[in-house]
Formats: sequence, C-alpha cells, structure tokens
Amino acid sequence: MALFDRSWYNRAGVERVMGFCRESEYLEFLHSCPEFERMLVRSGIILIKYWFSVSDEEQERRFQVRIKDPTKRWKLSPMDLESRRRWVEYSRAKDEMFAHTDIKQIPWYVVNADNKKCARLNVIRHLLSLIPYEDLTPEPIKLPTLDRRKYVRPPITDQNFVPELYQRRGGVLTLTSR
Repeated sequence: MALFDRSWYNRAGVERVMGFCRESEYLEFLHSCPEFERMLVRSGIILIKYWFSVSDEEQERRFQVRIKDPTKRWKLSPMDLESRRRWVEYSRAKDEMFAHTDIKQIPWYVVNADNKKCARLNVIRHLLSLIPYEDLTPEPIKLPTLDRRKYVRPPITDQNFVPELYQRRGGVLTLTSR
C-alpha cells in the first residue's frame, strides 16, 4: 500500500495559482493525469483519491489559532499567507482540476474535514470498505500441556534479581520505599 499526499495534483493547484508552472505544463497535466490514473487501474492498482474539504469558517478559525498560538505559528509560512490572499483562485483551480480528474473509474471522494479526527476515521472506514479482502482470522490455538517433570528451577537465592522498586498492589502500580 502506498499513500500519497496531494503533491501529484499540485500542478493543477498550487503551481498554477502561484505561477510555478507554465500554462503548457498545466494543460499537459490535465490531459495526462486521467490517462495515467486509468493506466494504473488497468494494471491492477487500486487508486482511491480523497479531498479533505474545510469550510470557510473552519479555515478562518484555524488561521486565527495559528496566529495567536506561538506553538502553531510555524504553520503560517509566507506561502500560506499568500494562499489565503488567493483563496478564490485556489478554489477555482480545485474545481477545474476536479472537472478533469474526477473520472468515473477513479472518482474523488470529498471528506468533510472541519473535524480532523472524525474526518480521518471516516476516511479509514470508507477506504477499508473499498478494498477487497479475505478473512485471515487465524484458527484458535490450543496450548499443549506443559510437562513440568522435565525441569526444576534453581533456587531463587542462586540468582541475581533486579530490585523490585515498582510493584502492583490492588491494581495500582506503586513505587516501594527503599
């Protein structure tokens, strides 16, 4: 199994909006991407695409949290700030990319990602529902009878034990006094 982030599709989004690719490269991507995806599927690869969608309100909330929380400020690069300014252009670029790459054989699955944890769980469940599998639950194991007649442990006094400073008492792990 291989998982990829959206980097493959950046040609139609970030690279186009920010001017990091030529128009001819962008058009080539829109033409080649669906054909390449079909080729992968024809060769037996299961290709599943997810788009994590965040509402405008949630995106704004996340930006505000990043501005106010010094531990999250690192997430606001100059590129992030510019992408915020070009939000409409990014949205249109995504719509155009979907128009070319949301194909019958390999559709985009859009995930409501306002709640990150729920989004991840929903994707995991959906992904597993799309992958054929066979039940590989192992048969129950029957332990053989232990033959204790063949071995006698040496006396505890003949061994060097690590001091037991931690012990479980009444279901609680405690540190014993020295």
